[in-house]
Amino acid sequence: MGKPARPKPVPLLLLFVILMAIGSCQSKTDEDIILEMADNLGRLAEKKDLEGLMANFTADFSDFEGRNKAGLRALLAEYFSGRTGIVVHRLSSRIEDLEPGQVSLQIEVALSSGGAEALRRLIRISPDNYRIKTGLVKEGEKWLIRSAEWSSVNLNELLPESLTILKKIFPKL
Repeated sequence: MGKPARPKPVPLLLLFVILMAIGSCQSKTDEDIILEMADNLGRLAEKKDLEGLMANFTADFSDFEGRNKAGLRALLAEYFSGRTGIVVHRLSSRIEDLEPGQVSLQIEVALSSGGAEALRRLIRISPDNYRIKTGLVKEGEKWLIRSAEWSSVNLNELLPESLTILKKIFPKL
């Protein structure tokens, strides 16, 4: 009688590769895609990429002040023209009312511009904080913003999770 057969490394390696491939092939959820979109919108705003931003809005977009997509474009163009060095920090995000093909997203952001980012960290001044509520719809494979409402919020109005994130960015806040 000989020794028991040892498992051959090739089948074990193949099994490992298959399991890894299955794990890495898991598709992103709509929630993941929406939060990535929110981060991407922040990066586009920092680059002042107006066309890139506008590609994320539906043709029938409207905001809380009655602006359509063209009105939003004009508002953003004016904002960008008066600022340099825009920095967007996404604080908290809450996905609400997720239904097939539509969702509500509430997000809080901290905005700074110009040399203010470094200065604010140095002298412990809070950036401008906003709460944004959007209605998104899925067109094909892409989520687009159909409606938006935003308001300025001070530190004591921020959601607790936003304040925690903001204190990590500005520790002496």
